[in-house]
Amino acid sequence: MPLIHDNIAFHNVAELEPLPGSGGLRLQRFPSAVRDSLGFKHHSRGRFFSHRAAGCELRFVTAGPFVRVALSAQESDATVIVYKGDHAHSLLRLPAGVVTSLFLEEPAFFPQVDAAMLRPRRFAPCVWRLLFDQDAVVCYHHLDAFGHAVRPPTTGETPTLTWLAYGSSITFGGNALHAANTYVQTAARRLGVDVLNLGLPGSCLCEPEIAGHIARLPGWDFATLELGVNLTELATPAEFETRARNLLATIHRARPDAPIFVINIFPNRADHLLDRAASAAVNTPLFNAIVPRLVAELGSPNVRFIDGRVILTDLAGLCSDLVHPSDEGHLLMGENLAALLAPAPALSGKRS
Repeated sequence: MPLIHDNIAFHNVAELEPLPGSGGLRLQRFPSAVRDSLGFKHHSRGRFFSHRAAGCELRFVTAGPFVRVALSAQESDATVIVYKGDHAHSLLRLPAGVVTSLFLEEPAFFPQVDAAMLRPRRFAPCVWRLLFDQDAVVCYHHLDAFGHAVRPPTTGETPTLTWLAYGSSITFGGNALHAANTYVQTAARRLGVDVLNLGLPGSCLCEPEIAGHIARLPGWDFATLELGVNLTELATPAEFETRARNLLATIHRARPDAPIFVINIFPNRADHLLDRAASAAVNTPLFNAIVPRLVAELGSPNVRFIDGRVILTDLAGLCSDLVHPSDEGHLLMGENLAALLAPAPALSGKRS
C-alpha cells in the first residue's frame, strides 16, 4: 500500500521526512534506518543518492475542475511530469529553493470523447499523477482543491501488479533526459504494471540492509535485481559473490513465491577497454559469470537469470560516457525487457 497523506497516495515513497526550515515534507524512497546504513568500504554515496525521488509520484482523485499543488525542489531544479490517468498532461519545472504552486486544470477534451477512448491501460482517467525525474530532491507542502473532495486512487484505478526494480544508476534512470523514457518506466508501460524504483546511482552495493528492506517491503509482486556494475572497481569477485548471494537468499527466503529476475551487467565500456588489466575490465566478465551461477544455486523456478546483453542489444544506445543509456537506449532496453518478462506465468493474465 502507498503512503497516504492529505488524502494523496505517495507512490514509491517510504517516508515523508519533515525538512527543518522548509515547512515541507521530503519524499524519501527508503526509510532513514536503511538510508543511513548504506555503503561498502570507503563508498557511502548511496546515503545521499537515496534522497533522490526517482519514480516517486503523487496520486490523487478530485471531482473539482482544477487543483493547486505546492512543492519545492531542494538541491537543484527538478522536473515534474503530470499525467491524467495514462495521458501526459504537462511538463513543469520546480526552481530550486522556493515553493512552487502548480495549478492543474481538468483536460478540456476528456468530457467530449467516448469514454472507451480513455479506457485505462494502467491508470483510470480520473487519477492525477505527478511523476518526478530521477535527480529530483522534492518536498511536498500542500494541496488545495478549492473545496472539492480529494481522495487517493482506489483498487481498479491503478495497476494490478507492482514491480520492484533494484539496481544501479541505470535502473535509477541515470542520463535519461525525460523521466518517462527510462527503461524501468518503459517496461512498466508495456507490461501494464506499476513500479517501485529502488535504483541507487553508483551505489548498488548489495548491502544486507538493502536485502532486508526489500525482503520486508510489502506491496510488490515481482522484482528485478540488476547486479554487479557498481562493485567491479570496489569489490573482489569473492566479495561480490558473498554480497550478491546474501541479497538473493534473503529476498527469496522472505518471498519464495514471488518471481525474481536477476540481471547481470549491461554491456558498457568495460567490455572494450584497451587496458585489459583495469579492474573493471577484469571483473566484469567474472561478475557476469557469478550472477547466473548464484541463480542456479538457489534452484528455484521463481528465481530466473536474464543476461544484460539481451536487454541492451545496441551499443549505440549508450551515452558518450559509454556506460549509461541515452533515452534511445533506455527505450530499447525497456522494450526488450518487457518482451522477456511478459511470458512469465506469474505476470500473464494478471495485468490490469
